[in-house]
Amino acid sequence: MATTTVPPQAPEPVPGPKKNRIGLQVLDYRGSKTTLCAGCGHNVISERIIDAMYEMGIQPERLMKLSGIGCSSKTPAYFSARSFSFNSVHGRMPAIATGSILGNTSMMALGVSGDGDTASIGMGQFVHLMRRNLPMVYIIEDNGVYGLTKGQFSATADVGSKLKSGVINDLPAIDTCALAIQLGATFVGRSFSGDKQQLLAMLKAALAHRGTAMLDVISPCVTFNDHEGSTKSYKFMKDHEEPIHDVKFIPHFENIEVDYEPGTTTEVTMHDGSKLRLRKLEEDYDATNKIQAVSRLMEAHEKQEVLTGVLYINTEAQNFVEMLNMVPEPLSSLPESVTRPPQSVLDEVMAELM
Repeated sequence: MATTTVPPQAPEPVPGPKKNRIGLQVLDYRGSKTTLCAGCGHNVISERIIDAMYEMGIQPERLMKLSGIGCSSKTPAYFSARSFSFNSVHGRMPAIATGSILGNTSMMALGVSGDGDTASIGMGQFVHLMRRNLPMVYIIEDNGVYGLTKGQFSATADVGSKLKSGVINDLPAIDTCALAIQLGATFVGRSFSGDKQQLLAMLKAALAHRGTAMLDVISPCVTFNDHEGSTKSYKFMKDHEEPIHDVKFIPHFENIEVDYEPGTTTEVTMHDGSKLRLRKLEEDYDATNKIQAVSRLMEAHEKQEVLTGVLYINTEAQNFVEMLNMVPEPLSSLPESVTRPPQSVLDEVMAELM
């Protein structure tokens, strides 16, 4: 009886790790293992930054990460290990960011600060960074307390909020979003670390913006400020969050399709051609109206609502680099003949003074 030999089947190829449009894996955007408390909202923000950079196809070596001092300012160590990083003195990140960006305008800048680092010791520097519209993403990881010094109230804590020790806050809160809008930032939003979808869309839009993109992210402190009586806890945010629209971001390299009913969506074209779509949940809200944005924030504060979403956006204003007519080349790469006036210029100046 004849027998037939069946040739062995070749194993199916195992698919490799998924890569983005520039050929990198999501692992290429990760950093060191976190040392923050388990459940800390800051870790969730770091994860969303990793996702945003991966999905946008940003070259890690083109990013500079900047921070000050505090729990929040440790987080740049936990994402994009291949990027350049500078951890500055407490509250002084805006000055370092300004010098770094003007020194090399070809780089992208992402600063991570906290409510203490920004709204207390760093307030003077924060004010001037916002008014200059420096091209960078500025993230405030806002938990309402000083997490590294045992949980005292920060300047963003609301009147009447309570510490775990029972102490009640008697001082009014600084609203960094209202302040940023008034001062001149051209992309201002507020989100919640527990709202992963909204935060990711806003981060991607912020990375595509060519101006100051300031995001205040409520990030509950699980050790000192996640209890009954806190206005920065997970429960309070879930009970009092008031989204002003659905946020969708479509990068310039993706197929742009209309998926909303006419008349319900505001579409903003970003500097690189990407589209930011804001589907209105409130019929009268216009994210391009500065006066309405500040007014709506004040109304929400009176009602104990926490507005989330893109509060204000302006893609027409000049940023600081454009105002100063900076060259595209890094200043350190320019020859002395370009950066230093010749002797003849000095002689001319001296002659005029004689």
